Amino acid sequence: MNVRILLFVGLFVGLPWLIPGSLLGAAEQNSDERMNVLFIISDDLTATALSCYGNTVCQTPHIDALAAQGTRFTRAYCQGTYCGPSRASFMSGYYPHATEVFGYVNPRPKIGDRPTWSEHFKNNGYYAARVSKIFHMGVPGGVEYGQDPVKYDFGNGADDERSWTERFNSLGPEWMAAGDGETLESNPDGKRPVVGGNTFVVVEADGDDSVHSDGRTSAKAVELLEKHRDEPFWLGVGFVRPHVPFVAPRSYYPPYKPYDKMVLPEKVQGDWDDIPKAGINYKTSENMKMDIRRQKKAMGGYFASVAFMDAQVGKVLDALKANGLQDKTIVIFTSDHGYHLGEHDFWAKVSLRDESAGVPLIISVPGKKPAVCDSFVELLDLYPTVASLCQLPVPDHLQGKDISKLLDDPTAKVRDAAFSIAPMRKGFLLRDKNWAYIQYREDASNGIELFDVQNDPKQYDNLATSAQHQSVVAAFREKLKQKLVEVRDNDL
Repeated sequence: MNVRILLFVGLFVGLPWLIPGSLLGAAEQNSDERMNVLFIISDDLTATALSCYGNTVCQTPHIDALAAQGTRFTRAYCQGTYCGPSRASFMSGYYPHATEVFGYVNPRPKIGDRPTWSEHFKNNGYYAARVSKIFHMGVPGGVEYGQDPVKYDFGNGADDERSWTERFNSLGPEWMAAGDGETLESNPDGKRPVVGGNTFVVVEADGDDSVHSDGRTSAKAVELLEKHRDEPFWLGVGFVRPHVPFVAPRSYYPPYKPYDKMVLPEKVQGDWDDIPKAGINYKTSENMKMDIRRQKKAMGGYFASVAFMDAQVGKVLDALKANGLQDKTIVIFTSDHGYHLGEHDFWAKVSLRDESAGVPLIISVPGKKPAVCDSFVELLDLYPTVASLCQLPVPDHLQGKDISKLLDDPTAKVRDAAFSIAPMRKGFLLRDKNWAYIQYREDASNGIELFDVQNDPKQYDNLATSAQHQSVVAAFREKLKQKLVEVRDNDL
């Protein structure tokens, strides 16, 4: 080799002071400047319960404050209308039809070594942790402890151990909490005791926030923010309220009492007459035998649970600011799916109507202006978007879209429509700005619903059998056929 070249190489390697300062230590500089991620998710939360989405009764000042500084999305949709499929989808980066997670299991068997959302950050030098429910975990069964914490600790649910540096569960008394409780579901004579399971129960609980799962979750999240403030982190904070049972400390109930002042959604005579059997939700006022009094109390209990959860969000956001992390942390707030509160006499999730398939979504990025975005987005989009915002490589396999440009221009468009499924009903939703198209079974053998959302935003008039709308139905059937090919088109 030429002697001059050898001398030059030796000089370059041996004398680092000759390297420009902008290059020396660039990796360290990039590490220090990396954005953190704080992902906060509520369980079974409808956007219509939040003040920032127009609710004038339920009090959510902390989530409202986050919305005021971030981008609030008005057309965000989940990919599965109950917990298991939805959470497996946005954490894996795949639609449920790709992972075949239609229930309450982990997506790992199908995704193999492909990294989940938090795992991707962990692999790139982030501390990745979850507190409570991020992947599916049974509520109340997975978090209740009663009088014997060992007996009632059901472990990590459908969690994925590889996704985390550390993980923490938050147990609480749930339906067994001391206080004034009532079972509202299937209890017309009032003799049924307070029970567990996926049951409409309201408990005005004794004690303060720290007694309950969400209070313990916020406390652990605050602790972790302080402990890991000097390193990049991806922290998932999963609140279980307002999932049933509707349990909150007594102090959160007064704004919603007496319960008879709660105003239920409009009830329309013959509302179910044009709905296919598969479109009648699995929980209704009728099959839960909830009279008007009980329906109003269910709404009040739900709102109190939301207010309790909102207070815990406030504690976490306060800790973010107290630890000097506000200006270098992306904050996301959402829910795994929506929830019916009596619309069409439906309650709970599973339905593909907007109240159930739609979700609240707020993304706050330091340096970005506050905005309201009406563009269609999916929870599946969070993984590629946040990876892009944090300047990490975006894995090629992800089925979501990078929606980060909407944070700079909320009038831009990334999707023409949103797609969601209700595996329990073999139902599919395609939702665009003009229509909500719902089909049951791939061959539509269990019925179709079509709603003109411009003229019928609350979705009362099913146009699927209308002669003048058959061309619209035919077009959507073809779009759905193509979409199902697309969501299955992967190398899993």
